[in-house]
Amino acid sequence: MGKVTRALEQPYAELLALLPSVAVAHVDETGHKDKGEPWWTWCFRTELFTLYHIDAYRNADVLMKLLGADFAGLLGCDYFSAYRRYMRECSIVVQFCLAHLIRDVKFLTKLPDVRDQRYGERLRQALKDLFAVIHQREQLPPGIFALRLQQARQHVLDAGLINVPGTRHSQNMAERFRRHGEAYFTFITHPGVEPTNNLAEQAIRFVVIDRHITQGTRSEGGRHWSERIWTAMATCAQQGCSVYDFLYAAITRWFANEPAPSLLTNNGRT
Repeated sequence: MGKVTRALEQPYAELLALLPSVAVAHVDETGHKDKGEPWWTWCFRTELFTLYHIDAYRNADVLMKLLGADFAGLLGCDYFSAYRRYMRECSIVVQFCLAHLIRDVKFLTKLPDVRDQRYGERLRQALKDLFAVIHQREQLPPGIFALRLQQARQHVLDAGLINVPGTRHSQNMAERFRRHGEAYFTFITHPGVEPTNNLAEQAIRFVVIDRHITQGTRSEGGRHWSERIWTAMATCAQQGCSVYDFLYAAITRWFANEPAPSLLTNNGRT
């Protein structure tokens, strides 16, 4: 395992160096155990590769370390506080996950106070109307689609900010809209950006399965092995190439003291 870890060091480092320059990065994190202590696995899903990083922390400092304070791309993420702090301190463009917002809105409709229920139902219907427009993308002329999308967006913002009941849960939701409502609709002004964070969530699922099977890691070497082999497996799958062939080439070249292959070879890199 140690030799494979070293053989993957350079391919992994190449992706790590490229991460701050990507146009769009979807990110998610999940728990990890190292010697039984709580750590975190971070997943960054980009257009060309998927990278995993195991860290002792689950805060904005990790994002600043890996993406940098001058990250000029777009970050797709959930509403976790680390992303909000990164957005605030570094002026990052963010697409907060609409699927998570819908889940939180549905929670309002299940609360015992009828005022929360009505507010939540009004928001739920506005979001439902928004997705109805999104699903018409292929049927509508581009200009009409853009107009209707903007109207649906404004309808959601109005539903979140107008006639808000004085209950704690409803006021918390309204405050979210006041502070970050626009960041749920970045995909409207940035074509090609997903309105949800499904890409990162899907990419991190097999890591969760691995955690349940292996019960985590027990050393720095184990952490490096995990993040590098996960990165190789996910990136090869993303590019439609054989992880076996890549690992064979990486190990063969490492034993021959030759430059390691790139995980981006299929995209014009050597």
